Amino acid sequence: MTNEQRNVLADRIAADPDNVERGLVSLVLTIVELLRQLVERQALRRVDEGNLTDDQVERLGLTLMRLEERMEELREHFGLTPEDLNIDLGPLGPLLGDP
Repeated sequence: MTNEQRNVLADRIAADPDNVERGLVSLVLTIVELLRQLVERQALRRVDEGNLTDDQVERLGLTLMRLEERMEELREHFGLTPEDLNIDLGPLGPLLGDP
């Protein structure tokens, strides 16, 4: 590989440690947020169907609130907004729905 080819390759690969860390954190938090939303929808469906006791509903609500609070803390810690986690899937629209 020539020096010119190495320079072109280096320009194409963003190896800045700060960018790599932020990108990885963003990806992980996006996955966690997607799973959180799916669990929340499933929980609401079960509540609507009456499949849970009052105690289970209370615990589930508290758990989901705490998870949402922790996600907010992590986003703030890494300087991310909810929009940063909403990956644009092109013609399919945003991954996490419209803000």
